[in-house]
Amino acid sequence: MQFLPVEEQLAVLRRGVEKIVPEQELAEKLKWSRETGTPLRVKYGIDPTGIDLHLGHTVPMRKMRQFQELGHQAVIIIGNYTALVGDPSGRDETRARLTAEQVEANAVDYLNQVGKVIDLENAEVVRNGDWFSKMNFAEILELCSKVTVAQLLTRDDFSKRYREEAAIYLHECLYPIMQAWDSVEIKADIELGGTEQLYSFMLARDLQKGQGLRQQVSVMSPILVGTDGVRRMGKSLGNYIGISESPYDMMKKFMQLSDDSMQMFFELLTDFPLDEVQTILAGHPKEAKVKLAKTIITEYHDATAAEDSADRWQREIGSGGLPDDIPVAKISRSELNEDGTLPAANLLKQLGLCASTSDARRSIQQGGAKIGEDKVKIEAHDQAIAVESGMLLWVGKKRFCQVELLD
Repeated sequence: MQFLPVEEQLAVLRRGVEKIVPEQELAEKLKWSRETGTPLRVKYGIDPTGIDLHLGHTVPMRKMRQFQELGHQAVIIIGNYTALVGDPSGRDETRARLTAEQVEANAVDYLNQVGKVIDLENAEVVRNGDWFSKMNFAEILELCSKVTVAQLLTRDDFSKRYREEAAIYLHECLYPIMQAWDSVEIKADIELGGTEQLYSFMLARDLQKGQGLRQQVSVMSPILVGTDGVRRMGKSLGNYIGISESPYDMMKKFMQLSDDSMQMFFELLTDFPLDEVQTILAGHPKEAKVKLAKTIITEYHDATAAEDSADRWQREIGSGGLPDDIPVAKISRSELNEDGTLPAANLLKQLGLCASTSDARRSIQQGGAKIGEDKVKIEAHDQAIAVESGMLLWVGKKRFCQVELLD
């Protein structure tokens, strides 16, 4: 197979990468690959401990797709046995353990979503249970004998727990050994992942050397921040953008991104040339976010969905227009005063826009309660509101309803 010159491949592969370890070996491997016409075997492991992939997960997957487009062999490891342990990376407590049935069900959903990022048809997909399930106890002891406890305690997550006298369970110590042994089994040349995986990646090199194999190079991406712009993107933190979310839900989240995080999102999640990214970011932040959102939504849905979601966001939120899916709140005439009115605070509570009358009073006092399409401010908590079917009420930007008056 004919590969691009090494420098051209490196120009593609170095984008959005925080560390390449050892860096000089990547060029050497690419040179060997080009001279021999042999694709490099590029490993990416996924533990199916959940079913929703978010944009943070796609960062190393996009790097895998780049390797594929350059002609190299993608090897996806479904960690059905490592998932039974639970990856301790970045954790200050033990993960809950899953059953084999839960893991396998999650794996099916994972692969459906992974196929949105990489070319699964031309990838090798294996499960590490294919080899770990066949090991007897003597073989497991032999594998464990290759790693010392002192080595394990150099991991940030374990060392932190050790200092704090928090529990470190023996089965967790097997995780990095298992992850590293996967590289031996598939004869990985490259492993992709985040910087928090460095220990396991380097352990894989040691195990490969011990088996007389070529040692892998680790290509590590930075950790994508979430919509809060501070913490790593994660479902448990509520700051994630899922690739299977609806286009409009994705759009709303993109528009909440901090300005400071835009460089990272463009560099890690798009193919825009970096000089073009600088031009985009030099313009209005809102326009940059719309461009970013439309680009990524198109990738996981389609261009029409991206345009429609951008138009809807502008209509409903950007310009303060009316949403398409206004929730209806029902109220009976018998709950109204004889003249068909209710005090504003009582009405907001009755319609479910506020949890209590005191909450409603606060919202009114702060100027966040409004009525009608023109969003006329409600001035006082005891203001008499004439209740009619079809009327609109708002509390802030995200709570609103249309009234349906029942006889």
